Amino acid sequence: MSASFSHFFKRLSYTLPRRRLIHPSPSPLTLFLATDRVKEPSSCIPRSLTAKLSTSSCTPTKTESFTSSYLSVHIRCPKEVADMLSEALLCFGASSITMDEEDASENSDKISMDSIFPEGKDVNVCISRAAKSIGLKEIPHYDVKMGEQSDWIRKTQESFHPVEVTEGVWVVPEWITPPDVQATNIILNPGLAFGTGEHPTTKMCLLLLHSLIKGGELVLDYGTGSGVLAVAAVKFGAALSVGIDVDPQAITSACQNASLNNIRPEKMQLHLVPGKACPPSMNERTCGVVEEPKSNGMGFICGTEQYDVVIANILLNPLLELADNIVSYAKHGSVVGLSGILSEQVPYIIERYSPFLEGISVSEMDDWACVSGRKKRKSC
Repeated sequence: MSASFSHFFKRLSYTLPRRRLIHPSPSPLTLFLATDRVKEPSSCIPRSLTAKLSTSSCTPTKTESFTSSYLSVHIRCPKEVADMLSEALLCFGASSITMDEEDASENSDKISMDSIFPEGKDVNVCISRAAKSIGLKEIPHYDVKMGEQSDWIRKTQESFHPVEVTEGVWVVPEWITPPDVQATNIILNPGLAFGTGEHPTTKMCLLLLHSLIKGGELVLDYGTGSGVLAVAAVKFGAALSVGIDVDPQAITSACQNASLNNIRPEKMQLHLVPGKACPPSMNERTCGVVEEPKSNGMGFICGTEQYDVVIANILLNPLLELADNIVSYAKHGSVVGLSGILSEQVPYIIERYSPFLEGISVSEMDDWACVSGRKKRKSC
């Protein structure tokens, strides 16, 4: 496998007891153009999101009960290709994958993965394409059974614990009492969106926001997922945070988390970017423009050069593909934070963003990185 190909995928992984969750299901700007027609991994590179943003209906609701069925697939594959195969499976239709950590430490050349696919998905085609895309000559052995989405959510909840981001700042699951009620507690139910506060990239973005927000800023969360960063921005003192995403489930999850944290619509706005993640059948119901909140006279700021902080915790390829668009929202002299990348991928980000940013710095945590810099001011 060539070195360049190894950079294609972002490994959305964090350590859980005995098992590693590679992807907690549909996530912000994550492989959102992947369809059954994808032939090669490079086809998963998203197109530019320069289309006009549309406002998602964001009436706070109670946490949904996810009870729909899914296909649970148990896969055995060679250890040396496990990471690449897991990412290829996500690209070709899997919603989430876990790996058995204990299995990985045993003296065997095989490792077990449990994957979830939407009901009705042709698992054989997905696995065949994923295996072919990474150069496997044989399709790994796998078994398929039907499961209930509620079972997967329950397992995820069992592994999600309060996270102390820094002193006095916690990310706390909705179903657990905050360890420190006097702290800044970001209450979260990730639902089917990425962003629990446990992943190093989320932690680093939270730390960056905490250091930057002094009070009264306008913050854009580009690829909001569960809304954890947008919620945190408001709790840290931002005047307004705006979250955008291509995934309707992410917007739903972020809306619910805004409600859990008692954040009013005029303080946090969430918008669905039309794209293949929002099929035509949903356009009128979900993607249609609705009237903006007017309670504090601040409508959605969709123009460029408007935000004091822009943060994008997404994937390597979207960060590269959408660089111009991401940076365009920041005011000159404002900070742009970029994460969702491995430390080894930092040179690609620095090379791509150097024309736009100055004073670039890099923070790292557990082989993951966060790159930040200030948007260059216009030359006289």
